[in-house]
Amino acid sequence: MKFESTDGYVATEDLTLAVNAAITLERPLLVKGEPGTGKTELARQVSAGLGLPMIEWHVKSTTRAQQGLYEYDAVSRLRDSQLGDARVHDVRNYIRRGKLWEAFERDDRCVLLIDEIDKADIEFPNDLLQELDRMEFHVYETGETVRARQRPIVIITSNNEKELPDAFLRRCFFHYIRFPDMETMKKIVEVHHPGIKSQLLTAALTQFYELREQQGLKKKPSTSEVLDWLKLLLAEDLSAEDLKRDGAAALPRLHGALLKNEQDVHLFERLAFMARRQG
Repeated sequence: MKFESTDGYVATEDLTLAVNAAITLERPLLVKGEPGTGKTELARQVSAGLGLPMIEWHVKSTTRAQQGLYEYDAVSRLRDSQLGDARVHDVRNYIRRGKLWEAFERDDRCVLLIDEIDKADIEFPNDLLQELDRMEFHVYETGETVRARQRPIVIITSNNEKELPDAFLRRCFFHYIRFPDMETMKKIVEVHHPGIKSQLLTAALTQFYELREQQGLKKKPSTSEVLDWLKLLLAEDLSAEDLKRDGAAALPRLHGALLKNEQDVHLFERLAFMARRQG
């Protein structure tokens, strides 16, 4: 079982090595990188590329680790007991299975995505240490132990908003997705916008990388944002000539797809104003 780039995803050599190393070691793959660099999409493409079903667990700030295992609905059981419902005699009727339980009980191997783990409380990763390591957990209400029938391929993403505990990191295979260089980005664009004119692509990406490298930028545009920008350029039928700016610091065409806060827009407006004065 070996992962490679798919028709819909350009994976660099070091990324494919990381995925395959995690599969070989049977350890979770912890993927970090800038937002919009394809961390979540990687899990979906691993699922598609290996022909395995996928289970997605999207973590929020309110998510608790226990929710990934199961939740016991004591309130519903109490209400049913007051109404004389016969269901109350079997506690299993009030246990909701979580994403890890779903992955563990499958007869076939699957890909389990734990998306944006750093959004949750700092104790969240620690609370999953044993379950991800041993691939089993205990259900206290029923006294049963749930063990993985087939060890899932676990991919965990993080935007680096919080530091993860050392004990958790020790159990993972780590990979940082670097922002793609110009040549890799051209391959990515070709996947999403096949047949795009080379002159337009070169002019657009040149502007894009110049914008990303601008000092003082609060939020650098990501891969997903440049793809959206190119989609707009193609929809407007713009050419490489149309992208020429009045001065190197002027705002690019349809910049709302790239700049996502007023501070960065004001920064480029000031730079454009200074460039015009100097001109």
